[in-house]
Amino acid sequence: MTDIDIARKIELQPISQIASKLGLPEDCIEPYGRYKAKIPLKFIDLSKVKESNLILVSAISPTPAGEGKTTISIGLTEGLNRLGKKATVVLREPSLGPVFGIKGGATGGGYSQVLPMEDINLHFTGDFAAIEKAHNLLSAIIDNNIQSQTASLNLDPRTISWKRVIDMNDRSLRHVIVGLGGTGSGIPRETGFDITAASEIMAILCLAEDLPDLKKRLGTIFVGYTFDKTPIYARHLKAEGAMTALLKDAIQPNLVQTIEGNPAIIHGGPFANIAQGTNSVIATRMGMTFSDYTVTEAGFGFDLGAEKFFDIKCQSAGLSPKAVVLTTTIRALKYHGGAKLDELTKENIEALKKGIPNLEKHLENIKLFNVKPVIAINRFISDTDAEINLIMETAKKLGVHVALAEGWAKGGKGTIELAQKVVEIVEATSEDFTPMYDSEMPIKDKIKTIATKIYGAEYVDYTSQALRDLKTIHDLGLEKLPVCIAKTQKSLSDNPKLLGRPKNFIITVRTIEIAAGAGFLIPITGNIMRMPGLPAKPASENIDIDDQGNISGLF
Repeated sequence: MTDIDIARKIELQPISQIASKLGLPEDCIEPYGRYKAKIPLKFIDLSKVKESNLILVSAISPTPAGEGKTTISIGLTEGLNRLGKKATVVLREPSLGPVFGIKGGATGGGYSQVLPMEDINLHFTGDFAAIEKAHNLLSAIIDNNIQSQTASLNLDPRTISWKRVIDMNDRSLRHVIVGLGGTGSGIPRETGFDITAASEIMAILCLAEDLPDLKKRLGTIFVGYTFDKTPIYARHLKAEGAMTALLKDAIQPNLVQTIEGNPAIIHGGPFANIAQGTNSVIATRMGMTFSDYTVTEAGFGFDLGAEKFFDIKCQSAGLSPKAVVLTTTIRALKYHGGAKLDELTKENIEALKKGIPNLEKHLENIKLFNVKPVIAINRFISDTDAEINLIMETAKKLGVHVALAEGWAKGGKGTIELAQKVVEIVEATSEDFTPMYDSEMPIKDKIKTIATKIYGAEYVDYTSQALRDLKTIHDLGLEKLPVCIAKTQKSLSDNPKLLGRPKNFIITVRTIEIAAGAGFLIPITGNIMRMPGLPAKPASENIDIDDQGNISGLF
């Protein structure tokens, strides 16, 4: 059966019953129909957050074959609950771009899914739409101010990098000219569209602690300069109040359920190659308030989402993860070892051996943060005993916990061993994680630390534009912000073609963007795309709806 077939066979529990499992009375949630609800922020209890065990699910470097972090995250949560632990999974919301582009859905798979999967994949509770509207409101205000004869701030259009956003893959919108049509239609200038998940407002929403903090961060968005070189922020345009009003519901995390009827909180969705790649601080704290174990994930490989999870989100919110589950697949490691994509279902011990260094590097990186890892082998039907045994032997040699995870095929029954390994690590650990760098370090030292220690680069090079950006950041007094390096997810390097564990490579920083509202700087390496395009055969071609309103084609 397909994922959607499996999901349809499940008799969903009313969301009030799911809330009661968390300890929330029915009249304390804000229902969105029968199976979804918003949870008010007032229920977050920071004293309880400190007592909860936060588990991060990450992965080796992604491949076209897929790794399954979300499936592992959901399956692990089911397994923990089967062990008698009160566990909640906290995830990001899917973007319509990947849903209609490549993935066709992003709510787990098989018997490890969050439900209702159609709703979650398509619009959900409208959070992405609210973020899109708040972002585009600022865009409209900026252009209106440039056009204004009376209230103009004298903005220099050449310095404005704020674009518009839409939650769709549409390459035709990457570069556009606005203001055409005469004097009544604005001042012509070159701009473009990013996908909504790449919006700084998405990053801000996911790092904000409450509504006042959200409003303050929105006001701190850097817009550009006036013609006399005065920096302009969103607060100078008096935009933050209206933007916050648009986000008053979106800031509340969403409650849904897993296939086995356990609570799941889903909120926010920044990408990990250009932002922090994790769900909101608010959602994570909410899960930790009501759970002994809170399972969350970070996008792409450990070098991207997990590093940012530790160095940006955890530092900002005062979180201390107790363990990292490193999602691993046999076929992905064979791909890193040189096997062709269409041959990954064939046993290939030699390719697997050549790909294992990628796994080893990610394990080394986890230990740099003073956190213990457990390898989760996300099992596929094509995996052979010989291939599985090779990973098991590697883990034993490295002294790392490892478990075969079969959540896709068996749900919680297939992840009990993984859950036991996680509990074992948590109960034996008393140390707190250590961040990779101190915020007081110079920006170049922060970038160098991540590039050399996490990626394995030999050194970091800077273009002349990046050096000018460093001076701008210095002049604005933003040097103490953490760095959120934008890099390809396909390789530990900034070259997507260098698979496995590349060595002796150089990381080149092309530009450094300012996300003052989010509270970080974005060094851009390689060719980072903020507005993806649809593939030749997009997933949308498989999605349909019948006369009774039943959706098909979401996987």
